[in-house]
Amino acid sequence: MNTRKIMITLGCAVVGWALCAATMGIGMATTSQQNALTIHAVAAPIIFLFVSLVYYRKFNFTTPVQTALVFTGFIMVLDFFIVALLILHSLEMFASLLGTWIPFAFIFISSWLTGRYVTRNIRYLPEKQAI
Repeated sequence: MNTRKIMITLGCAVVGWALCAATMGIGMATTSQQNALTIHAVAAPIIFLFVSLVYYRKFNFTTPVQTALVFTGFIMVLDFFIVALLILHSLEMFASLLGTWIPFAFIFISSWLTGRYVTRNIRYLPEKQAI
């Protein structure tokens, strides 16, 4: 895989992470922390379903498992360095199942299942006709 493909794959992960961060930010500003965490845990797999759909339909550089690992792993890194260390100045968020581990698991599952569905169906699409 070349640098361009890696950057596109990571770029998709960043888009999903930013949408999840926006969900948390809006949730924290408008409701309780518990409600914001619950909304985020529900929204994260939905966000990554759509991010994965775009990724697989336009790029599809990696297998479903690889994509799920890259998306989830990169989000964990961004959460660690940006959210925990830079914004919160604490690793306390990683002690919360609802705050981190459940969304991470849902993101992995959502990305993986979307990839399996899309890549399985790509094989059965008719070839484009030459004009």
